[in-house]
Amino acid sequence: QLQLVESGGGLVQPGGSLRLSCTPSGFTLDYYAIAWFRQVPEKEREGVSCMSAADSSTYYSDSVKGRFTISRDVANNTVYLQMNNLEPEDTAVYYCGTSGDTRCYGFDLTQYDYWGQGTKVTVSS
Repeated sequence: QLQLVESGGGLVQPGGSLRLSCTPSGFTLDYYAIAWFRQVPEKEREGVSCMSAADSSTYYSDSVKGRFTISRDVANNTVYLQMNNLEPEDTAVYYCGTSGDTRCYGFDLTQYDYWGQGTKVTVSS
């Protein structure tokens, strides 16, 4: 069972920044693609970003492109999501997930079987 732990959420004003962390429990990220999704109440989980473990390719949704950056810290076995210029519409619970292999499957929710517990991000003045 692949387990992930997210951290770094909180309350931030519009235009501010946060960095989310995704750390695996009991395995290394070398062989697993990691994706970030977010979810607001009564809506389906929405893909935000993904990093492939095969070639470190990165993918972003149109809504966050240019503002969010996904990265991998091999030494700390952690994937980060740097979120800049945050907007109220970014308010959500953010989850990291993995498909269990090296590839990103776009933002096809059905391909991601393993998730963390989520970390809440609130963008408000």
